Amino acid sequence: MITVDVSSYCPIATVPGRDMFELHSGPMTTGAEQRAGEMVAAVRDDPARRLGLAAAFYERPDIRSYRRAEVAFMKWQIRCGVLRADGGSPWWRAVNESLLRDAAEADLLFRGSTGAGSNRSVDPWLAFLRAPGPERWYRAHNSSIVGGYLRHRDLVAGEGSLERFFMDVALLRVLYAHCLLVRPKLALGRLAVFGRLLGDPRRRGADLFLSLKDVLPDAYPLENVGIDKVLAAENYLSRIVDYGVIVPRIPQLYAHAAEDLGEPELAGLCRDEFPVYAWPYEERHVWRTAESPFAIALARTMTRSDLARLPTQISHDYQLRSRTIASSDRVMCDAQGGRTRPVGAGPPPADLSDRRLQLLL
Repeated sequence: MITVDVSSYCPIATVPGRDMFELHSGPMTTGAEQRAGEMVAAVRDDPARRLGLAAAFYERPDIRSYRRAEVAFMKWQIRCGVLRADGGSPWWRAVNESLLRDAAEADLLFRGSTGAGSNRSVDPWLAFLRAPGPERWYRAHNSSIVGGYLRHRDLVAGEGSLERFFMDVALLRVLYAHCLLVRPKLALGRLAVFGRLLGDPRRRGADLFLSLKDVLPDAYPLENVGIDKVLAAENYLSRIVDYGVIVPRIPQLYAHAAEDLGEPELAGLCRDEFPVYAWPYEERHVWRTAESPFAIALARTMTRSDLARLPTQISHDYQLRSRTIASSDRVMCDAQGGRTRPVGAGPPPADLSDRRLQLLL
């Protein structure tokens, strides 16, 4: 197995790949989509330069503090080897490229390049660049992540069983981190006052949910061991957070994210309170545990909220809508940004059940 010593990399400010934005900061005669594609293609087979390209996006005083969360996660990706050109994960590489491309394209458009966003995940990054803020960063970052998940679901079959489980874990974690900031009552119940502190991507508290270094293994591919053995070895604090705080809110988290990101298909990745993007519904027992019962019960009690039950019906609404989208082969152009939306899908998701979700603020 090939491993990469991330600690030996040069500092972020000089890491290979940082020059990509500088090379593309001249006259904006080529469309942003094409230029962004060229930038990503240039770093595709070099994990260190991928990291450099990601970090270079934040080389502006007003947004530099936001890079810590994204860089921390990419360092895990490099450390375990999923971004390697030879022997890496086609799925992880593709999802990472979605994030890099969306951010690069938005940066080019922000600097004056020609064209419009090539997909709906570019616009949130533009909004973030124009008016930086924690909420806008999450909306941009998670829009790219969710978009990458949805576009590359066909690559899931090529991954091992344990890798598929951690795909759902990673998605659930970033959705929860987003919710901490924008729906703290939903995320933490009576402890909502701590939501913004823990969820702010500029602060170390967010590392608990976004770095995932204590949740996901540092190896790829994973050894052929049973899922039960892997779960039993989970970090104690991570187990309490996962099963005591996050798991009881799974359907509400997917409903909120589908609403906030305008991705109704996202709600279809949760079935009967269990994530089903990559992990089979038939193996749903992994989302329950008999370990650390007292601590998990205490965590559930401390973060309990009657309001957390409110969005469940919204989740069902989105699941119905996502089935409509999946069964429709026809698309029409949304008035904003040339986005595609299925015929008969109804109004944009932001119009759905706003009144009920506002109660969570």
